[in-house]
Amino acid sequence: MTGQAAVTAALFQAMEEDPKVLVFGEDVADREGGGVMGTTRGLSSRFGDLRVRSTPIAEQSIVGAAVGAAMAGYKPVAEIMLMNFITVAMDMIVNHAAKLRFMSGGQSQVPLVIRTLTGAGWQTAGQHSDHYEGWFAHTAGIKVVAPATPADYKGLLLAAIQDPDPVLFIENSRTLFVPGEVASDQGPIPLGKARLAREGSHISLITYSGMVANCMAAAVELEAAGISAEVIDLRTVSPWDKDAVLASAEKTGRAIVVHEAVRHFGPGGEIAATIQEALFRKMKAPVRRLGAPYSAVPFAKPLEDAFLVQPADIAEAAKALCAYE
Repeated sequence: MTGQAAVTAALFQAMEEDPKVLVFGEDVADREGGGVMGTTRGLSSRFGDLRVRSTPIAEQSIVGAAVGAAMAGYKPVAEIMLMNFITVAMDMIVNHAAKLRFMSGGQSQVPLVIRTLTGAGWQTAGQHSDHYEGWFAHTAGIKVVAPATPADYKGLLLAAIQDPDPVLFIENSRTLFVPGEVASDQGPIPLGKARLAREGSHISLITYSGMVANCMAAAVELEAAGISAEVIDLRTVSPWDKDAVLASAEKTGRAIVVHEAVRHFGPGGEIAATIQEALFRKMKAPVRRLGAPYSAVPFAKPLEDAFLVQPADIAEAAKALCAYE
């Protein structure tokens, strides 16, 4: 199935298993099409309008209502149509959802999932395509999940809904309609555990979300050049799987962190610094970071292609590191 179908399957399963699971968001009901990408299609017909609520175009209200529902014992899944629009609800997410457990001395839980879509490559330009996971990874109290495969879309979403704390679930537009194998009994996948997407021995490519496919393509190109690249799919940006990343980097002695988010102050900086601190004397070359340039996402297709880290960019950086003396 596709990632889109896997999200739908996870929502159906979670709502069947637990009557406390609710869905909020713009156009999520069947009469409006089941969400911007159709991922909630069929839910309101099956579970009714009391559990599947189409909302006004008001992101702060969507998240605010979801926070209140979570504190009242429900498990809301709030859909924010596109990640850029999440900025409207930053106060509710950062100052309320993320901090209520802390501010209440552990007396209040906020089992809230915020699903959102982003990703360049579709010419949706600078107000519809940005990856802002670094903002939320910097915010204590929120888990940040970014799947790349249909199996992970289902398993990680199931885990996110079961989690007692707020989870930001980021869907990438370039991965959502790519088919892949999903086990019929696919259950929750633990948050914070990376996936070994490809085994290698010369260099580690550490990535997540839409860049997993680009790293896999680069690994094929590198193999033709005699370089064995290992690909680590983080799955979860926060908390990220330090043990898996450090084990891979120690094995290969070289590492590149690749993400679609802007490189400037991006999540790759934290990961690269951790590798350098933990493995300074064991690395054969400096840790590299690849990310988008310090710019809004361009609309023009040639500029958008240049904005995204391409497989050729990853392969070129890997070859340079493997030649490092």
